[in-house]
Amino acid sequence: MDTFCYRERSLTVDGLDLAAIAERFGTPTYVYSKRAIVDAFREFRSAAAGRKVLVCYALKANSNLAVIDLLAREGAGFDIVSGGELARVIAAGGDPSKVVFSGVGKREDEMRAALEAGVRCFNVESESELQRLDRVAGQVGRRAPVSLRVNPDVDAGTHPYISTGLRENKFGIAHDRALDAYRAAAQLPNLEVRGIDCHIGSQITSIEPFLAALDKLLELVDALHAEGIVLEHLDLGGGLGIRYEDEQPPSRDALFAAVFERLDRHPRGRSWQLMFEFGRSIVGNAGVLLTRVEYLKRNGERRFAIVDAAMNDLMRPALYDAYHSVRPVQLRDDEPQRYDVVGPVCESGDWLARGRVLALAEGDLLAIGSAGAYGMAMASNYNTRPRAAEVMVDAGAVHLVRERESVESLFALERRLPG
Repeated sequence: MDTFCYRERSLTVDGLDLAAIAERFGTPTYVYSKRAIVDAFREFRSAAAGRKVLVCYALKANSNLAVIDLLAREGAGFDIVSGGELARVIAAGGDPSKVVFSGVGKREDEMRAALEAGVRCFNVESESELQRLDRVAGQVGRRAPVSLRVNPDVDAGTHPYISTGLRENKFGIAHDRALDAYRAAAQLPNLEVRGIDCHIGSQITSIEPFLAALDKLLELVDALHAEGIVLEHLDLGGGLGIRYEDEQPPSRDALFAAVFERLDRHPRGRSWQLMFEFGRSIVGNAGVLLTRVEYLKRNGERRFAIVDAAMNDLMRPALYDAYHSVRPVQLRDDEPQRYDVVGPVCESGDWLARGRVLALAEGDLLAIGSAGAYGMAMASNYNTRPRAAEVMVDAGAVHLVRERESVESLFALERRLPG
């Protein structure tokens, strides 16, 4: 069954009418399919069958507790980039021993919390971080398991804002500095060197960048082995793309098969555990953003469909010039027109889609596609707009997994001046 498809001219999610969901929960609302999330994760797990692989879910894509809980039950590990995300994993019943802690700016309190929780590994991104982590680990009486995130200077062929593996990016330790950094880490008393890590970007639509990065890692692994620094795991990050418009990303099977084939050429290729950190490719196409057309407007030759969702609800179009599909929830026989789908926020950059041919009337519902990743996770309260509700569809039932915010909650922590 297709996750989102028309039945009798009404758009459905796993067989349930999206119009009925909008009627019950209002708009804007994020709608996720439990089945689609589970199926995507199981495809990764199936592709890794017979190998020592831990597939981690990157929380930054969608950190709703229901999503974390669901993937924890499926056996996923978790990739986090903040102490807040660690707290979410624990609150949702995730196993901290399957958590890898990435991120370029870990604070001391975040390090301490992760050490006390017993995370699997810290993906260290600078030599300064090594020194700080060693000191904090000594203070709490723990040895911190570490993997150095190496910046392999590989072009992922993606948007500049989500490219992370080039020399000019802020992420990781430069490839030509990594050997010295590992030597330093091996000498620090409160660190335990476990692995090597890279992550070259997001929304990657070909296998070649992954293999180029792997080759760079293997060069370093061999150099480290020659010096007696033996690693337990290789973490190849994530970033596998999804289809938003006409992209053709490789399948999970194809990506893993290519990685395994490259590793099998190496004399120690089967001795390492492999780790991956996927987010968008697990949840991205499992969700839509439901929104209602408030006004239809024409300025000269330009037509606008002004909806009740905005850039604060879905930031990707304004931030990345990103494409998301737009489908009417109920099909009309009216003559279609070309519309820019825009929100009510007071910015010209507040748009969700441009130049879409749609048959619309005021009050109609639209479904913004591929919104399961980096939608709600990047949402804000700009213009004092409450963030959307989130619901998950599960075998004919619809569960509210995050209530819509109230306006009052947005300023509940603020204070007026005395007098």
